[in-house]
Amino acid sequence: MTTQKPLFSGSIVALVTPMDNHGNIDFETLEKLIEFHINAGTNSIVSVGTTGESATLSIEENVKVIEKTVELAKGRIPIIAGTGANATSEAIVMTKLLRDSGVAGCLSVVPYYNKPTQEGMFQHFKAIAECTDLPQLLYNVPGRTGSDMRPETVARLSQIDNIVGIKEATGDLTRITAIKELAGKDFIVLSGDDATGLDAIKLGAEGVISVTNNLAAKDMAEMCRYALAGDFAKAEEINSRLMPLHKDLFIESNPIPVKWAAYRLGLIKTPHLRLPLTVLSESAQVKVEEALKIAGLI
Repeated sequence: MTTQKPLFSGSIVALVTPMDNHGNIDFETLEKLIEFHINAGTNSIVSVGTTGESATLSIEENVKVIEKTVELAKGRIPIIAGTGANATSEAIVMTKLLRDSGVAGCLSVVPYYNKPTQEGMFQHFKAIAECTDLPQLLYNVPGRTGSDMRPETVARLSQIDNIVGIKEATGDLTRITAIKELAGKDFIVLSGDDATGLDAIKLGAEGVISVTNNLAAKDMAEMCRYALAGDFAKAEEINSRLMPLHKDLFIESNPIPVKWAAYRLGLIKTPHLRLPLTVLSESAQVKVEEALKIAGLI
């Protein structure tokens, strides 16, 4: 009997949204980024997640970037749409607008700022799932949202047919094991923390939704491929070289460092971010530059 590959697995990039110096979305560069990832062996693209500056794009812009990403990918790589919001009604609107877009699924973050209870989180994601047939990935990142979705809540949500997995970004490796035990082996667990991504795969995670992947796409694809095949020695060799990047890409709030680094590597035309985010400070640029050198990217 052959084992079926999970719907989402391997090296998944949390893609930056390229902009010009006025904050307009740069679709020409977006196309180049998509080609870069297809050629590098990236397994999937998350369009307009946290790294894609979803918080400062309007709903119309979110939908336009996602639809354009699907169009430019031309079926060669699955596109996962960032559709999260802290208002359930807004997340439902976003999800419904993408119903016929061609996305492979949606990534929806735990509501931020308003700090719902575990029951509130359950009802939020249940309502979103019931409005669509699209596969849903939960996203737990308490460092950004102020709320932590417990494994028991994830297990309850895993009983809903089209809630197929979670991006678990606490960096707490005990979560990987707990979710696998409570939600079942078929429920997809993806690390959302680059620094512990390889260790998460060792514990049963199916892959990593990665910020580092924006820069070291080929290395991340190879690292995940080796790890999922059980060749941890080769995976560790790559991962140790990338570890300074895994850490220093969060020296200031994501996606500030990764946008500067992508600009430094010539992947995007400007490091521009929409306010309230600002360009990486000069002192932090020195550290990120050194991490890029250690990774062998410059």
